Amino acid sequence: MARVVITGFMATGKTEVGRRLAQRLGVPFVDTDGLVEAAERRSVAQIFASDGELHFRALECDAVEQACAVTDAVIATGGGTLLDPKIRRRLMAEAPIVCLTASAEEIARRVGDVATRPLLAGHNGDRLARIRALLDERAPVYALATHTVDTSGLSVEQVVERVHALVAGR
Repeated sequence: MARVVITGFMATGKTEVGRRLAQRLGVPFVDTDGLVEAAERRSVAQIFASDGELHFRALECDAVEQACAVTDAVIATGGGTLLDPKIRRRLMAEAPIVCLTASAEEIARRVGDVATRPLLAGHNGDRLARIRALLDERAPVYALATHTVDTSGLSVEQVVERVHALVAGR
C-alpha cells in the first residue's frame, strides 16, 4: 500500500477515520485542509470568509501537491477537493480513493455549529436543504471514487475497519 485518499462530504469522518487508518497502517496521516490552515495560519472558515472559495481552492491545489509528495500516507481531502478535474486526476493517479458518505440527515446532525462550515454559513434555517443540494451537486464526482463506505450509524472504528478491508484487498 503506497497511499490511500479519503474523501467525502463534510461530517462523514474523513479526518478521524484517516488519522486512525494511518495509525493502523503505520504510515503518516496528511490532511489537506490542515496543510492549508498551517500555511495560511488561519482556519478554512476564515479563509473562505476573507478571501472566498476560489482562493481556498487554489491553496487546496498546492496542499494536494504537498500531500502527494509524501510516500506511503493516508491523505484526507476536503469535501470539495475532487470537484477540480486537475486535482481529481492527480489524486486518482496516486492512490485508491475511498469516499465516505452519510445520509443528509446524519450529516446535518453531525455538523453542529455551522460557523465552522463555510458552505453552510447563513443556512441555519434550511441547513438540510443546503446539504442535500451540495450532495446532489457532488454526487457525480463522489461516484468516481474507487470505493465508497456509508458511515451512517457506524462508529469511527467500524468505518476504519471497513476502509482497511477495502484497501488491504480483503
